[in-house]
Formats: sequence, C-alpha cells, structure tokens
Amino acid sequence: MARPTSIKLDDDMKGRIQQLADARQRSAHWLMCEAIGQYVEREERREAFRQNALTAWEDYQATGLHVTADEVEQWLVRWGKDDEVPAPTCHK
Repeated sequence: MARPTSIKLDDDMKGRIQQLADARQRSAHWLMCEAIGQYVEREERREAFRQNALTAWEDYQATGLHVTADEVEQWLVRWGKDDEVPAPTCHK
C-alpha cells in the first residue's frame, strides 16, 4: 500500500519538474515517483556491485587465487572466433 510522504523542493526545482511533467503530459507526482524509482534501482545495482567486489577481494585475500588482466585480455581477443580458447583458470 502506498503511503504519502513529503519532500521539500525549492521553487526553481518545482518549476523545472512541472515544466518537464507538462512536456511529457504526466503529473509532477508521476515524474518524481519515476525518478526516485530509477535512482533507487541504479543505486541498488551499484551497491550489489560494490558488495560483489568486496567479496571477491576477501576471497582473493584468503586464497590468493586470481587471473591477471593480460590473461583475460588474451582470452577475450579470441572469444567468439574460430581459434577461441576456454576462459583462463584462477591460479596463485
């Protein structure tokens, strides 16, 4: 169930939102909900990426297993071609 909340905007920002809402034939409310939704989704993906990076770093510190950038680059250059090779494996 949606519940009302409030946000304080200066007059300039309110005017810009209303002008854009009018141009898009949408309400200012719809535009703000859409903007907040897109922001939250983007930031959730960014946070998931950050958490994955931290987990990968912790795994590397614990095991020492890695693949170098050169190894990945050499693999990618041949990826999808006739002389494609398997992805490099992790090593110490």
